[in-house]
Amino acid sequence: MDYQALAAFAQQGGTVYFFLLFCAVIVYACWPRNKAKFDDAARIPFRED
Repeated sequence: MDYQALAAFAQQGGTVYFFLLFCAVIVYACWPRNKAKFDDAARIPFRED
């Protein structure tokens, strides 16, 4: 395996890895169980001290 083949494999593997990571973050953010947590976090700036 030469450098070009290794570099191509790393680029493709990295793309697939980050795409799967992105999909996991989207699923986590849209999961219904997390809605209350995110709604509470969205109201933090409006809370009084």
